[in-house]
Amino acid sequence: MNDRHEQRLARVFVELADTLVDDFDMLEFLSMLVERCVELLEVAAAGVVLSDQRGGLAMAAASSEQARLIEVFAVQTGDGPCLDCVRTGRPVSSGDLAAEDHRWPRFAPAARAAGFAAAHAVPMRLRTTVIGAVNLLNTHPDGVDEDSVRLGQALADVATIGMLQQRTLHDSTVLVEQLQTALTSRVVIEQATGVLSSHGGLDMQEAFTALRGYARSHNLRLSELARTVAERTADLDVILRQPARGSTRERH
Repeated sequence: MNDRHEQRLARVFVELADTLVDDFDMLEFLSMLVERCVELLEVAAAGVVLSDQRGGLAMAAASSEQARLIEVFAVQTGDGPCLDCVRTGRPVSSGDLAAEDHRWPRFAPAARAAGFAAAHAVPMRLRTTVIGAVNLLNTHPDGVDEDSVRLGQALADVATIGMLQQRTLHDSTVLVEQLQTALTSRVVIEQATGVLSSHGGLDMQEAFTALRGYARSHNLRLSELARTVAERTADLDVILRQPARGSTRERH
């Protein structure tokens, strides 16, 4: 690992831990997490699945449209490494999804169809309770190496601490409420992305990039902007004209 990569890694850990702000938003925080996983771990994509109040699971963040679709499919079918990881509280790995049809009969073929050949899920834990999992995906067999797995688990651990530290750490009820708020906001963002996609003739990834870029450029909360788009009270053409920006955090 070169000095530049080590410096970048250190900055990311500080970024993930630095959540003591009034406008902290869990959904944007998780989006940042999957982006940083792709940047640092040499994987093609990453996604986060979280537990909800009803004991079920939901896709909360993904680094690409392909990753979003495959994580949604995994949740809907109850099949895949992320699901097994949450259930067991242990990392779940496959170096070659072509050999996993017996293990994940629905997820493995769908993941391959989406272009992924390897997967490794790491748990997000609150003490002994697993609140979710981060799924690392790559496009070639054996594409998630041991160093990436270790760093992925470290990022997941720091992210989980970050999600907790800006609230009462000893109160798991607060965390459940935060998770549910994040998942509810995710539904609104999906609706808004669909509206922009249809209006502008874009694919879902391009529409989400435009939505997020506009929120960042105008210092808006992503969830609030998404709500106005979903309700069609926002100027969709103005949002779609907004060029994508870098990864500075928008206010939530």
